Amino acid sequence: MRAQSPVAKELVLIGGGHSHVAVLKQFGMKPMPGVRVTLVSKEWRTPYSGMLPGFIAGHYQMEEAHIDLHPLAQFAGAQFVVDKVIGIDLERRRVLLADRPPVRFDVLSINIGSTPRDEGVPGAREYALPVKPVERFLSGWESLQREVMEEPRERRRIVVVGGGAGGVELTLSMRHRLRQVSGAGNGSAGGLEFCLVTAGKEVLESHNRGVRRRFARILRERGIEVHSGQRVVKVSAERLITDGGEEIPYDRLIWVTNASAPDWIRASGLKTDSEGFVSVDAALRSVSHPYVFAAGDVAAVLEHPRPKSGVFAVRQGPVLLGNLRQVLSDQSPVNFRPQRQFLSLISTGDAYAVASRGPISFEGRWVWRWKDWIDRRWMRRYQELPEMGEERLPEAAADGHSEWERVMRLGSMRCGGCGSKVGSGVLRRVLNRLEVRTDERVVAGLDAPDDAAVTVSEPGAMNVHSVDFFRSCVSDPFVFGKIAAEHCLGDLYAMGAEPCSALALATARLGVASVMEEELFQVMSGALEVLKGHGVVLAGGHSAEGPEAVFGLAVLGSVRREALLRKGGMAVGEQLILTKPLGTGALLAAHMRGRAKGKWVQGAVASMLRSNREALRVAREHGVTACTDVTGFGLLGHLHEMCRASQTGAEVRLEAVPLLEGVREVMAGGVFSSLHAENLRVEDSVEVVGALRERVEFGALFDPQTSGGLLLSVPADRAEKCCQALREAGLEFAAEIGRVTGVEEAGKLIRVVK
Repeated sequence: MRAQSPVAKELVLIGGGHSHVAVLKQFGMKPMPGVRVTLVSKEWRTPYSGMLPGFIAGHYQMEEAHIDLHPLAQFAGAQFVVDKVIGIDLERRRVLLADRPPVRFDVLSINIGSTPRDEGVPGAREYALPVKPVERFLSGWESLQREVMEEPRERRRIVVVGGGAGGVELTLSMRHRLRQVSGAGNGSAGGLEFCLVTAGKEVLESHNRGVRRRFARILRERGIEVHSGQRVVKVSAERLITDGGEEIPYDRLIWVTNASAPDWIRASGLKTDSEGFVSVDAALRSVSHPYVFAAGDVAAVLEHPRPKSGVFAVRQGPVLLGNLRQVLSDQSPVNFRPQRQFLSLISTGDAYAVASRGPISFEGRWVWRWKDWIDRRWMRRYQELPEMGEERLPEAAADGHSEWERVMRLGSMRCGGCGSKVGSGVLRRVLNRLEVRTDERVVAGLDAPDDAAVTVSEPGAMNVHSVDFFRSCVSDPFVFGKIAAEHCLGDLYAMGAEPCSALALATARLGVASVMEEELFQVMSGALEVLKGHGVVLAGGHSAEGPEAVFGLAVLGSVRREALLRKGGMAVGEQLILTKPLGTGALLAAHMRGRAKGKWVQGAVASMLRSNREALRVAREHGVTACTDVTGFGLLGHLHEMCRASQTGAEVRLEAVPLLEGVREVMAGGVFSSLHAENLRVEDSVEVVGALRERVEFGALFDPQTSGGLLLSVPADRAEKCCQALREAGLEFAAEIGRVTGVEEAGKLIRVVK
């Protein structure tokens, strides 16, 4: 991980379009000192338009045709905010978001693509499936494929509105794939009928005569019905009506017409063209607001008007990058002139393509192979990023101490979250060296450690105290604040307490005042959102500045003496239940190195944001006798503490332990949290049956968790119903993972079985 310099300016990128992925890649290759980049996108992956028809046709898998924005943003050292943009406050320089506070910027760039224009056609929004936004279309496309496979019909009519390259490619690609999934042979259409409707006199009007002739023939040979010169004026649930009075029935209607811009662009106050696209000069800078840039479909380059095509967004990437650097350095941007002619490679669905450039056209399977090579080469730039490994070690210490070498190797890639905790062995040795005073008012303290400290407040009632803080484990400060709050409250829920107040401990990354203010605001806003949901009052706190963001809470709760839960209290024969899956430590470590898929990171974040409050409620209803939350010391580390406190043993069924998606893959690849090695020290108290120690899943038992689940000991006759109730409460991974046993003579407290 590169050293962080104080932040002076904020660059915000709205959208993960073709131009912005180029900007992110180059900021990763060559960062700008003092500039922090933030990517805002409602999706965590972005489609590559050149490969989408091939994906629809079944030639590519989802991951081949999409760029995963999580590792790309991580490589760029960028904050990644996953949310929908609903507007821009240009006066205050804020990006307005749907589900969280606004994000501040000094310089803004917009590359969000476009959406098909329904042109005010009654019924189009209600009944048609637009090709953009792509994620919505792909969801509808999956539904259509299932329908064709599971509900065979004598006749199923699919109508596509739009006769440009997008509409033609999509129609041919859908035909190819649906004939495959329906089992249609060469002599059968499988009950599928396709119809293409265009307002133009013929399809592909913007292309040369040769291309138009070729596709007229191809569409005819494929049996696709074409209605030219027919503008759709009305859509109902089963048919559409054209301006010529023609009624065209359909079973599914796909909308692939001319592009339009989202309404919030014009509403923001940015100068736009007549279609609502951002008016930019030859430097891709807004003609009304010089600190705003736009590229791709959403931009209207007034001096060089061009069609809405991904090829221009790809070419604009380096220009946009250079001009953003210029403006961030307080220099003037440089104008550019786009190419007048460009190569179009239009696929026909069946690994065949037509090429078009100026007046020239040609076709063949070799054209498809050429297109496939070009597309894959472009995608590799953003899918195969340079390894974010450990920095080169300085010269070894004179004594060559192995511990020193290990620390130095890991020093530049230390984990955030609970992976950044001091190891249990180090902590225990420190506490053993301290002279800790006891007091009868302290029921649970350093002399008898538990998840939180407990003090007597009044007869029959107790105060429960806990404090936790750690380095940022995700790039989004708002989400980090939410995760930290859930994690801190977890200690109180593990003790059976109801939280009531909190004090904040915050370190903001050093920067100019406006930047530090914004980061602290985002972190605190996230934490407050969680605290409010739990009915907890933020009563005060302390802040500082430092080289990186650190946040935590000192929380206070209360519990009746008879309702207090402790790590001790397990009884032989009881069942062990884990309420959340394991793996956040390994996944966050992999994410830090750019080796975690976006869907794995999203899954880990979703798990960390899930409160333990409902888990406690369900556990109480099913007679829980002992409890802890699984955090920095891993499942076996915390179970070891429960066994010692209860003077029992435990048996864990390895195959029953739930894991987050991606954990097996990253651990098999040798990626572990920096605290993992320290957590392995508890292995001396673990008996492992057979060869289970060699399995990847065994390593997950020591993985440090951030905002992990509760580990419960429940009477055996109530465990199954407890698990079922936990799942019904939204904890879908809750599982019975083992049982409480007696202590074996050999002194092994925990036994791991298959």
